[in-house]
Amino acid sequence: MMMALGKLFRTTAFKLTLVYLTVFALFAVFLLGYFALNTKRLFTEQVTEVVNAEITGLVDHFNAGGIRRLTLIVEARSRRPGSSLYLVTTPGAEGLVGNVGSLPTGALDKQGWMETVYRRIEEGETSDLHRALARVYHLPGGFKILVGRDLDERDRLFQVVLDAGKWSAAVVIVLGLIGGFFVARRVLARVDAMTETTRTIMGGNLSGRLPVAGSGDEIDRLALNLNEMLDRIEALMRGLKEVSDNIAHDLKTPLTRLRNRAEEALRTASGEKDYRAALEATIDESDSLIKTFNALLMIARAEAGQARENMIDFDAAETAHGVGELYEPLAEEQGLALDVDAPSPVPLRGNRELISQALANLVDNAIKYAGPAARTNATPSSVTVAARAEGDRVFISVGDRGPGIAEGDRGRVVERFVRLEKSRSIPGSGLGLSLAAAVARLHGGELQLEDNAPGLRAVLVLPRGGPLMQPTGELLGRSASEP
Repeated sequence: MMMALGKLFRTTAFKLTLVYLTVFALFAVFLLGYFALNTKRLFTEQVTEVVNAEITGLVDHFNAGGIRRLTLIVEARSRRPGSSLYLVTTPGAEGLVGNVGSLPTGALDKQGWMETVYRRIEEGETSDLHRALARVYHLPGGFKILVGRDLDERDRLFQVVLDAGKWSAAVVIVLGLIGGFFVARRVLARVDAMTETTRTIMGGNLSGRLPVAGSGDEIDRLALNLNEMLDRIEALMRGLKEVSDNIAHDLKTPLTRLRNRAEEALRTASGEKDYRAALEATIDESDSLIKTFNALLMIARAEAGQARENMIDFDAAETAHGVGELYEPLAEEQGLALDVDAPSPVPLRGNRELISQALANLVDNAIKYAGPAARTNATPSSVTVAARAEGDRVFISVGDRGPGIAEGDRGRVVERFVRLEKSRSIPGSGLGLSLAAAVARLHGGELQLEDNAPGLRAVLVLPRGGPLMQPTGELLGRSASEP
């Protein structure tokens, strides 16, 4: 129990509650103290005004009717319930009239204001002394007059305010501690639930997700962001596993062929011509493997964002024309017409080499799947490369008149090593579209696969000004192994 309370008291929520409680309590004490002092000051000002007015009136009566008139008026006022304090003395300091029974020695010697203690005439010598704010005025002929007001009422009001402040502060502190306890307990429960989930994830269960209360507070926002990160990590790990499996399966066949050809050459070759043919076949197979590994490295480099440092401004239309000229002879060999529709300029900021490679992969795929081996009739076919700018985006597309890709398979074909059943007979590694998709994500864009009616149209949609400077994971979006 003590350990649980200690853990609770160490939470940030409880500490923040204490800080806010302390600040609020200090503010409340300051406010109540200010109110009490101003109440005391206001009471004193009112007493001063009343006493000054009475002194002025009594002096006027003295001037008009002498000491006899003054004593009559003071005697009448002294008998009123709740009256002020009055005392008139002779030049010999003997009391003539008033309701003040005793004062400290020498209290009437000086004119002006003073706070003093006193007893009324009707009170005995053993009664408690009272405090009063009084003014002494010396009249002509040596007579003296004292008028004052009792301060017990002021002191009682001041004490009431202080007591209210003490109780208010105590209630605020108690309620604040209780509130801080429950807030910290609730926050701690949510954090403990998150901690338990993270332990499950660290144990290998990547499907675990942090709980979301649905309140939309900062803890929910943190949980949602972490869950998105976990989704990304799970997808990457799943993609890594799939890539490892695909490499093991798809590269095992060419490596086995290499070994078998070398073994067959050693066993059956009878002369230099046979050895030379075996070596040439081995070199061709090795070149194919090297291309596959180069493509994998290029995809990894693009997904890691390493190529973002080499981005420059260039003309995408010029790149489209260059790739078209490079593949035009290959297209003619396959009986295809390769057209380039890219009126300059189409300004774009990005990695020119990677975009050229991605476009070359798309053109190579289009030639493969629209060529004679993929056509079911002898109808002439074509491949169209286009580049255009619309608003703040650039569209680089490659369209063919081949069999196309079914809509349900378009998300799957961008995964590494994925080849549809109808394309198994055509040479390839299944990495061309994966590379194009990775390059598009590197630039903050995407690869779109559309129906070309008939055929397939692959479109690189790229921001004209280059990718936003975001963290790599946010910029790249999904893994190349994701649909």
